[in-house]
Amino acid sequence: MVSLCYNLFIYFVNLPDFRLAQIMIFAIEEINRSEMLLPNVSIGYQIYDTCSSRMSSMSATMGLMNGPEFAAGETCNGQSSIHAIIGETESSATMLVSLFVLYLFFFSQISHTASCECLSNRKDHPSFFRTISSDYHQSRALAYIVKHLGWSWVGAVNSDNDYGNYGMAIFLNTAQKEGICVEYSEKFYRTEPEKLKKVVDTIKKGTTKVIVAFVSFIEMGLLIDQLNILNITGLQIIGVEGWITSKSLITPKSFQVMGGSLGFALRKINLEGFSDYVVKAFWETAFPCTQIKENSSQYVINCSRYQDLLALKNYNEDVPEQRYSSHVYKAVYAVAHSLHSLLKCKEQEGFNFTVKFGDRVWFDRTGAAVAQYEVVNWQQDSDGSLQFKSVGYYDASLPPDQQFVLNTENIIWARGQLKPSSICSESCLPGTRKAAQKGRPVCCYDCIPCAEGEISNETGNLTQCPGEYWSNAEKNKCVLKAVEFLSFTEVMGIVLVFFSLFGAGLTVLVAILFYRMRDTPIVKANNSELSFLLLFSLTLCFLCSLTFIGQPNEWSCMLRHTAFGITFVLCISCLLGKTIVVLMAFKATLPGSNVMKWFGPAQQRLSVVAFTLIQVLICVLWLTISPPFPHKNMKYFKEKIILECSLGSTISFWAVLGYIGLLAVLCFILAFLARTLPDNFNEAKFITFSMLIFCAVWITFIPAYVSSPGKFTVAVEIFAILASSFGLLFCIFAPKCYIILLKPYQNTKKHMMGKNIF
Repeated sequence: MVSLCYNLFIYFVNLPDFRLAQIMIFAIEEINRSEMLLPNVSIGYQIYDTCSSRMSSMSATMGLMNGPEFAAGETCNGQSSIHAIIGETESSATMLVSLFVLYLFFFSQISHTASCECLSNRKDHPSFFRTISSDYHQSRALAYIVKHLGWSWVGAVNSDNDYGNYGMAIFLNTAQKEGICVEYSEKFYRTEPEKLKKVVDTIKKGTTKVIVAFVSFIEMGLLIDQLNILNITGLQIIGVEGWITSKSLITPKSFQVMGGSLGFALRKINLEGFSDYVVKAFWETAFPCTQIKENSSQYVINCSRYQDLLALKNYNEDVPEQRYSSHVYKAVYAVAHSLHSLLKCKEQEGFNFTVKFGDRVWFDRTGAAVAQYEVVNWQQDSDGSLQFKSVGYYDASLPPDQQFVLNTENIIWARGQLKPSSICSESCLPGTRKAAQKGRPVCCYDCIPCAEGEISNETGNLTQCPGEYWSNAEKNKCVLKAVEFLSFTEVMGIVLVFFSLFGAGLTVLVAILFYRMRDTPIVKANNSELSFLLLFSLTLCFLCSLTFIGQPNEWSCMLRHTAFGITFVLCISCLLGKTIVVLMAFKATLPGSNVMKWFGPAQQRLSVVAFTLIQVLICVLWLTISPPFPHKNMKYFKEKIILECSLGSTISFWAVLGYIGLLAVLCFILAFLARTLPDNFNEAKFITFSMLIFCAVWITFIPAYVSSPGKFTVAVEIFAILASSFGLLFCIFAPKCYIILLKPYQNTKKHMMGKNIF
């Protein structure tokens, strides 16, 4: 049976890493005793101290290229017995080692603490693995905890190395997406005291009391010292696994500055048997003390040779924390399991195994372990002892809605006070909105009243009211817009209804008067039948204006314009017939003229019907192709809705008006030509004047109609209808009524045949 030996290489620095070296030795000895894992194979190790120096890391890495007999000053022999590396501790140094491993060696590197996201790049670091999760998760979780606690205004400090720069960059990016503003973002390195001073000054001058500190253990110690010196207290520090559970940092002096700190820590794992292994076996075998005879009967223990190491002897009080230790333990076992699979020629699609304390070890596609953190809080117990209390967790392996849990009721805040508020500007009250302050982050704003049509609620969200809604006076609620139309109950509507009914009633009275006097010469002159038809059409003209008042609906919209168009054409057709009668009658008095037989009563009625049918045809086409319809107009006024009748086909509307105008102009021209006829036919003068008023009213109507807003458009149209109707009524019938009522003696055939009747 052949026994094989494989060497592991590990980087550890200073006192805490010395303890981690013991974990590695403990795990290796445990594996070497195992009959199931790597039987007949022994694992050895070499330990290098890099002293937290990148140069020392480089020197130690170069030493890997040679065998153990290699001495300083000799030429590299390239004979190395190393098959795997566990380390380095810091991310920057780990990157250097990873590059050497990639280009110079043929073995893997596993780190237990290097968490920089930059090491997740498998193209640059294909042989790098780690039993700690990437800072990608921790950095995002920092933003989540800030958002969860309602803080939107924070300061940020990070170590000026790969660990701090990459971690802070991910935090800042996530914070921006989560609506968190960063007042300042400062960084420093352990060898840069001037930059450290600048960081402390920035913290002192800053307005935020919540600081996200993505710094490593050494930089955090320096920062705490400076904050203590300047007595800067009341800060709520949010930290990372690099320092948040460091026993050497939590002291009564530092607690004055750091008390209440929150942060993400690696899970606490108890390694069974390790405490006994360290306390008993290590000190008894590694550092035996000698007995010296002090007098004849007494011996004393002399440990002066190990005086520098005596400080470590009581370190077993830290053993229960075991946060990084479990990751070293897992790293050693990862190497052992991979060698075991390799020696067994066993192919695996995925690599995972379970260690003795129950954790399953596996690596994601970037070569990192799954992210699992505790949220710890720096607290002081009733007995005065300082503790790291668990107040929540973050586990990336769980569903998204279960990954982050924080028990805020168990948190002790900075200086034992209430949870600090950390916002640049107070939330705007309902009815006001945020106005960005020039040159400052979006979290800093002034609160100004919302604009018309906008509201804001208790959450400060600005909302534009939808189309049919408008903001109330307080600008905190959208209410239905006021609906406006020309109604029967408002003053303007009542006035227009009055004049409409008054005009219709007056026309009916004139018709009754004419009917009673139908046998008199003044009524019989110029075709009394057309006079009665004209009075009927004028009555309809007055009444059709009522269809324009009230809430528009489908039927009223179709009726108002068509009724108006047809009744006015009927009215003007009658006047046109009367004018033609006057002209024909004058022509008939000429010798040899027989023109009246061509324009007798039948032809007059036919002309009226023909002219009216043309308008009826236009209206039927209008209603068939694109009829008017009720429309909510929200363009004229933002704060209210104008209920109006949309024309449907604009061309049809102007065709109706144009036809009325054409007949009116034709009637005016003919009446104007007939104005100089003998006085017994002088009705043409009044028709001329009535058409002049009619045309003036409707020419004025066009610009007024186009420019009038809302319900005033309807009022202008009604006014034009009433004005032109009253003009026709008074101009045509007032002179005749005057004679009938006040000068009845002139209502005789004798007077009609004479001159100067009127």
